[in-house]
Amino acid sequence: MEQPLLSVVVTVYNEEENVQPLLKHLHHELQGIDYEVIYVDDGSTDGTLVQLKACAHPRLRVVELRKNYGQSLALMAGIDTARGEYIATMDGDLQNDPADIPTMLQLAQRDGWDMVAGNRAHRKDKVLLRKIPSAIANYLIRHLSGVHLKDYGCALKVFRAEMAKDLGLYGELHRFIPVLASLEGARITQVNVRHHARQAGRSKYGLNRTFKVVSDLLLMLFFKRYLQKPMHLFGNVGVLLFAAGALINLYLVTLKIAGQDIWGKPLLILGLMLVIGGIQFVTIGIIVEIQMRTYFESQQKKPYKIRHIHQTHKDHAQGC
Repeated sequence: MEQPLLSVVVTVYNEEENVQPLLKHLHHELQGIDYEVIYVDDGSTDGTLVQLKACAHPRLRVVELRKNYGQSLALMAGIDTARGEYIATMDGDLQNDPADIPTMLQLAQRDGWDMVAGNRAHRKDKVLLRKIPSAIANYLIRHLSGVHLKDYGCALKVFRAEMAKDLGLYGELHRFIPVLASLEGARITQVNVRHHARQAGRSKYGLNRTFKVVSDLLLMLFFKRYLQKPMHLFGNVGVLLFAAGALINLYLVTLKIAGQDIWGKPLLILGLMLVIGGIQFVTIGIIVEIQMRTYFESQQKKPYKIRHIHQTHKDHAQGC
């Protein structure tokens, strides 16, 4: 089967009222582009799947998951199924506008971006439940990950297919797609996109999302800074704790030699805990270092990515 230029992946969970309007909008806005639309039904319990099956169209494929796995795994299923040279992702709630996709695709093709992310400059959401938690999450991710984007939560993105398929969207890491892409060496840009208020259905997100973002952010920081050198994290902490404990114990030994009673002092307990904790951190660092090497070598992965190998034509070689 011939490869289309673009695959649009839409993940949905209980969005029966939005299926047909979004599909009509997609088909209208993508005229003139060789595209396919992949809907991933993430275990919907309403009539979403029925609506999708009723929308027979040669450019539509529907991926039905056995149960509700969450947005990250649903997105991974859609990306794995996609056949396009480029992959666009978007939510199925009609808040993202398909009219932005051609512009983002053109930008990726013309300027060679690996990922073009959307920025909801004029976001149409509730301030307390959506905008404030999102602003907090964006601030934390931007300043701690080193990937400087304004809006990490916008689902509307366009990728090169090979980049999208290497992301590894486990758990709930869809929020960190730009960070994951950065780990793969992606060239990333962000453009302002339209955003509409939800007309039907209800949001699946709330304030509790902020706490999940913080915990996942710690994982992203480890991936970005220490995945290939875990000993630098655990070893440094371990050596610091061990050194502090050793100094405390050396001080207490000096007091003991001077004839003072040190047994039962809180400082003694602290010194012993720091020494034991330091040894444990160094040991964890060694174990994780071995696991990191196993991760790369068992799967024949390389800890680096080559973007392109430039071949100098022999007729133009200058000699070095």
